[in-house]
Amino acid sequence: MSASNTVWQGEGRRIHIQEVGTRDGLQMEQAFVPTEDKIALVNALSNAGLSKIEVTSFTSPAAIPALKDAEIVMREITRRPGTVYTALVPNLRGAERAIEARTDELNLVMSVSATHNLANLRMTQAQSFAALAQVVAMAQSAGVAVNVSLSCVFGCPMEGDVAPAEVLGWVQRFADLGVRGVTLCDTTGMAYPTQVHQLTAAARARWPGVDFTLHFHNTRGMGLANVLAAIDAGADRFDASLGGLGGCPYAPGASGNVCSEEIVHALQLMGYDTGVDLAQLIGAAQRLPALIGHDIPSQIAKAGPRLALHPVPADFEAIRERALSR
Repeated sequence: MSASNTVWQGEGRRIHIQEVGTRDGLQMEQAFVPTEDKIALVNALSNAGLSKIEVTSFTSPAAIPALKDAEIVMREITRRPGTVYTALVPNLRGAERAIEARTDELNLVMSVSATHNLANLRMTQAQSFAALAQVVAMAQSAGVAVNVSLSCVFGCPMEGDVAPAEVLGWVQRFADLGVRGVTLCDTTGMAYPTQVHQLTAAARARWPGVDFTLHFHNTRGMGLANVLAAIDAGADRFDASLGGLGGCPYAPGASGNVCSEEIVHALQLMGYDTGVDLAQLIGAAQRLPALIGHDIPSQIAKAGPRLALHPVPADFEAIRERALSR
């Protein structure tokens, strides 16, 4: 195989980066980010050219107070043509609220692990599927797109490995409902590249009409490696989180989602087209510590891109003279 046919040479291939930090990241924060700051952050991400932005979550304000302003934020953001504005919805009421707020796409969540689904959503998988099937039907009647995010695809923190057949079985159930967007989620960072490649290739081969997104966490330092493995298997859509925000209650102390600016930086260097203005994305990430009250995992926000050059030492000419005089 020639170098031009490998994952290492992007050659302008389009990779869609889908921002989840404004939902998946902010919902984990102790500090409430003011509504106007959320709106400004989403607008900055839009200006940076992200393909999709998960703006918020239409869950109960009592359950996730950090996102209690979902309607206001979704209604007042400035929408950029070409960007899809999505939101997490847990049930019919959440779907109604999201549709009323002009959400482009509803993101539904359940787990392919029976234990994780019960612990996280307080429902059996059968109960979750029945509830989400109602939401799918409502969205379809309203002409609103649906994406289903399947948690623990690459492993459950309580059960361990999840059989690929189990994962593919749940994809089939939603495909049968007419769902055309499915996210394969590495909920607690258990994925590894070989596994990612095999499952991504299998899913894409079986359902060529489904848009598959890969959602990785960097819990064990394999986030970028998993992204590259998925690209090598044909994937072209990835969730990522500004600043690397996020996490999971079942992986306490672990780092969050793969970092948007780090993934964009790496892929652009390799020749991929992300459609993202990296400088604007880094600028948005650098605003986060002041909003959330603590540092962020992003290394790019701290160090800058690889060609962020620094001035020579103030006494550089003196150093040169001394060197030449030896």
